[in-house]
Amino acid sequence: MLAAVLASAALPASAAEGTNVHSFAMENMDGEQVSLSQYKGKALLIVNTASRCGYTPQYASLEQLYQKYRERGFEVLAFPANNFGGQEPGSNEQIQEFCLIKYRTTFPLFAKISVKGADINPLYSYLTAGSPFSGPIKWNFNKFLVNPAGEVVARYDSPVDPMSDQIVSKLETILPE
Repeated sequence: MLAAVLASAALPASAAEGTNVHSFAMENMDGEQVSLSQYKGKALLIVNTASRCGYTPQYASLEQLYQKYRERGFEVLAFPANNFGGQEPGSNEQIQEFCLIKYRTTFPLFAKISVKGADINPLYSYLTAGSPFSGPIKWNFNKFLVNPAGEVVARYDSPVDPMSDQIVSKLETILPE
């Protein structure tokens, strides 16, 4: 039974490495598997988040960006992770409640995962080793911008605010027509 649980934990639709972001399925906060293929045709910003980080206020900017562009085919996909300084110690329920109460987030928030190390989630293994913007995640709130075809087109380090000109200008070039 444990093997079955581990096997379904976020494997891409095809083997251990996907061909793009859409080839992965991830667990949402309700414990349901969500195929990222449902986001085909949309621009995405994939972010590893934490509730007790100096960058946690970026949740507000993520929500602002989401509200500004969601009607134009844009989604923020947030993946809480406790890999850096124990800054995301809460349960999925606690994380979801924190985000809703403190930042009124409405974008998709997924179940807590690992974004580095031996237990790295397959999506993050792809993002950090299989995409054109590879390299290890160094801290919370790393951001990957993904085009509507599921290809990573940019990566931004933690200090880059989601509403920065750097992200917004690139996002506007990849929004679906």
